[in-house]
Amino acid sequence: MGTSLKSTGLSTLNYEALLKGLKDAFAGAKVALTQQQAQQYINDAITKASAVKTKAENEANKIKFAPMIKEGQEFLEENKKRAGVQTTASGLQYEVLTAGTGVKPTATDSVLVHYKGTLLNGKQFDSSYDRGEPISFPLNRVIPGWTEGVQLMPAGSKYKFFIPYHLAYGERGAGADIPPYSALIFEVELLKVNGK
Repeated sequence: MGTSLKSTGLSTLNYEALLKGLKDAFAGAKVALTQQQAQQYINDAITKASAVKTKAENEANKIKFAPMIKEGQEFLEENKKRAGVQTTASGLQYEVLTAGTGVKPTATDSVLVHYKGTLLNGKQFDSSYDRGEPISFPLNRVIPGWTEGVQLMPAGSKYKFFIPYHLAYGERGAGADIPPYSALIFEVELLKVNGK
C-alpha cells in the first residue's frame, strides 16, 4: 500500500489516522468517514500530489531540454526575418509555397492533406508522401499549430509551417522521434476540405 501511494506523488500521510481507519474497519467499529467521503479525500489528495509531481517533472525537463528550447527560439527568431515568412500572434510561422484558390477550412472541418514533418535538424519523423496516400482528419484533433495554420490555407495550397514547441507537442514530445520541447517544420498540402 505504501509503495502504491508513494508512486502517486504523495509525500506525507497522517499515519495515525490511516492506522486508526484500518483498525476500525477491520474491527467493524464506527469509522470517522463514510466509504464515499474517504474515497473523495483520497482522490483529492492524489490529484493534488500528482499535479505537484507533474509540475516538478516539467520543471526538471525544462532544465534538461533548455538547449533544445533555446535552439527552437533562435531558429524561429532568425526564420521570421526571411522574405516570405509570416508570423501569427500565437508565434506560428508560415510560408506560402503554392497559393490555392479553394475554400478555407474552419477548425471543425475535416481536411484531406499530404504532409511531411521534420525536426529543425532536418530529420524527418513522418510523411504521408512516403506512405503513398494523403490522410483525412478533423482540424480540431491535431496539434494547435496545425489547427491554426491549416485554417489559413485555401484548398489547393501548399504551405510550410514553422511551429514553436508550445503549438506542437509541448513538454511531452511525441513517441521516440519527437523529443520534448521540439519546434517542428511541416510542409502541408491541403488537397480538399471535407466539411464537418
